[in-house]
Amino acid sequence: MTPPRPRPEVLEISPYVGGESTVPGVNRVLKLSSNEGAFGVPPGAQEAYRRTAEELHRYPDGDAAELRRAIGARFKLDPARIVCGCGSDDLIYQLCLAYGGHGRDIVMSAHGFAIYHIAGTYAGSRVIKTPERDLTADVDALLAAVSASTRLVFLANPNNPTGSMLSYEEVARLRAGLPQEVLLVLDAAYAEYIDRPDYDPGIRIVDATDNTVMLRTFSKIFGLGGMRIGWAYGPPAVIDVFNRVRAPFNISIAAQAAAIAALAEPGWVEKGRAHNKEYRAKLTEGLRAARIKVWPSEGNFVLADFATPERAKAADEFMRSRGAITRPVGGYGLPHCLRITVGTAEEVEIVIATLTEFMGSPGQVPGLASRA
Repeated sequence: MTPPRPRPEVLEISPYVGGESTVPGVNRVLKLSSNEGAFGVPPGAQEAYRRTAEELHRYPDGDAAELRRAIGARFKLDPARIVCGCGSDDLIYQLCLAYGGHGRDIVMSAHGFAIYHIAGTYAGSRVIKTPERDLTADVDALLAAVSASTRLVFLANPNNPTGSMLSYEEVARLRAGLPQEVLLVLDAAYAEYIDRPDYDPGIRIVDATDNTVMLRTFSKIFGLGGMRIGWAYGPPAVIDVFNRVRAPFNISIAAQAAAIAALAEPGWVEKGRAHNKEYRAKLTEGLRAARIKVWPSEGNFVLADFATPERAKAADEFMRSRGAITRPVGGYGLPHCLRITVGTAEEVEIVIATLTEFMGSPGQVPGLASRA
């Protein structure tokens, strides 16, 4: 008997592998593999979550109207141009399914977020990855890959897992060079960590065009990765498409309540941004002092470059032996690197000490002692 068969391209997809959270035989684990916020869940969000317990038999507001109003108030945006999803991944899938498909290409940079490729392939599109320059998206390469078949261009800014960022001027140049019928998706999951004057998460370009959408998340600085809440801001026509195809009750009662409270937590974003700026610099400096190359990052993580896949694997295993989990990024075409979340002050100190010890132990990897 012949079993049911999916479309052929579905079997070409490599499943997404999330950051691990346990190490066998280790009681206290430092999870630095998923870029979660350093301070956990905002107290107000925890309390709001608990208050929903007696309402869980009710369906949530399918329009997430109160949450959209809260997002609009916080970021000075029109709530009618906001749609919420079960994480920004959910919104990426909806965009690929709605605007992609057979005969419709999707363009992304070589080391862009893996879900773009997975969701695009699932939708039936051909996904084209373009070369980067110093692990940074190259606007000229992206534009050169566009053809009459292109319908979507994805840009994570800052990018995960490299941490690189394009200025507003470069993103605007990308938009100006794209055909009108191509939807530019600006994924700004790490926007809250940036305070550079040359950065814009996408709001300016969305407001100036009718063919750009911005994606955001509550999973990083707002500390709600386990609740799965993302949102998009876009032109009315794109929001209309979202509302036609998204699941009708895609944000739970508890998630909506927690997100609204997280937005209102006094000083939470400022505290997280200041901590990240200070300790990302300390982590970078500490690893470089240990003779590990660290790529510039604008996110709440750094990309540590061990030069070879063997060294990166050995470093990852050494860290795990000490109870610290980082993120191998071989699936992103970077097998010689580890992505390391900027955790608490204590966690940053442990990472520096552990990798300094690793780099001082030539027996861990053949040829390590000769590294300049």
